[in-house]
Amino acid sequence: MKIRGFEKISKYENVEFPMPARKTRTSAGYDICVPQDVALLPNRLVMVPTGVKAYMQDDEFLGVHIRSSMAVKNGLRLINNVGIIDADYYNNPDNEGHIMLALENTGLQPLVLKKGERIAQGIFYKYLTTDDDKETEKAERGGGFGSTGTAK
Repeated sequence: MKIRGFEKISKYENVEFPMPARKTRTSAGYDICVPQDVALLPNRLVMVPTGVKAYMQDDEFLGVHIRSSMAVKNGLRLINNVGIIDADYYNNPDNEGHIMLALENTGLQPLVLKKGERIAQGIFYKYLTTDDDKETEKAERGGGFGSTGTAK
């Protein structure tokens, strides 16, 4: 039984790039790399593909954070500060659960992310629910990116 981890989405299954991995024994985050070169113009939002999806338990989510070195050295920022990947995003019908990063280059010069470059990190978290949460009917996820609340 799979508990939590990362897989390539089908579009990138034959593309060689590093899968998310922790670099030290006590690292909390799994470094996420880009599977292809991506150009980022100054002051522009770009949806950057990661080529991966994440699976986890129902009471967990994946928090996606920009790597501090990318933010400080390159002026790169994740537009929503922290990405929240819900457990039911995995293998959704719209995009197979592809984790996309909404990145903005806040610098003055164009920035090129090179294939295999570590740009973000993913951290798996447990979460809590309220006492009355089970009383509220929940819908099934109906799509991919931005689909929470629009479920079937």
